[in-house]
Amino acid sequence: MSKNKKTKRRKKRKSNIVLPKERKPVIGPFFERNWYRLRNLGIAAIVLAVMLGCVVFFNDYFTVKTVVVEGNLHYSDEEIQEMVLGGALGRNSVYLTLKYHNKQIEDVPFVETMDVNIVSADTVKITVYEKVMAGFVEYMGQYFYFDKDGTVVESSSVKTLGIPQIKGLKFDHIVLLEKLPVSDDTIFNHILDISQLLEKYGISAEQIYFDQDYKITLYFGNAKIRLGGTDYIDEKIMKLKMILPSIEDKKGTLRMENYTPDSANVTFELEE
Repeated sequence: MSKNKKTKRRKKRKSNIVLPKERKPVIGPFFERNWYRLRNLGIAAIVLAVMLGCVVFFNDYFTVKTVVVEGNLHYSDEEIQEMVLGGALGRNSVYLTLKYHNKQIEDVPFVETMDVNIVSADTVKITVYEKVMAGFVEYMGQYFYFDKDGTVVESSSVKTLGIPQIKGLKFDHIVLLEKLPVSDDTIFNHILDISQLLEKYGISAEQIYFDQDYKITLYFGNAKIRLGGTDYIDEKIMKLKMILPSIEDKKGTLRMENYTPDSANVTFELEE
């Protein structure tokens, strides 16, 4: 048999090979007609479900559940949280990280600045640095707070705990961000000294009264403490801290005008 005939036979055998047709799934006519479209919709549904799962996980994992607030006196913890965490994404720690990165919160009345620290994915710490107030005076139904120099820095209709009301000062007007117009502004040195000593010994007076000679009287509920002048004022306040628990629920006057470390001359005049 010649070479050409063998080649023809081989080619003929190859041409007789029939490849199997692609089988379609045995399903109903509707699904058979829309198989590829349904498959693509299924893939899209799976992708969407995975994306929604990621979003739910992201929102839950990075949702702030614990908020620590420190340093606030004038505002409550809830008020500080509303200032810092308000808004649609206000409780998302990732959003807060981007919002407050290297940024402090300012322009809040009574507050010098606030720091926001993202401790963890669900915990935030807010540190409040309030303006230093020496005291406040009441004028025309408002409370005006002033600093150590007597400059009025804020006004409010609400009293702030921990800041004493100063009485006995004489003035006929008040201008915000200006000094209280008293006849002798050395009184502010006395106010600052008393405020710092009270803070030093952990005493919170409701009122500090100065008479025309700058003699000092402190008020704690129904109890009055007459300190007199500023002689031995540190020793007087230290002694007051020891006496105060026994008289703060009583009505009367504690006389400390003549107290000295040597004489310890202190009396309490009980009132009906």
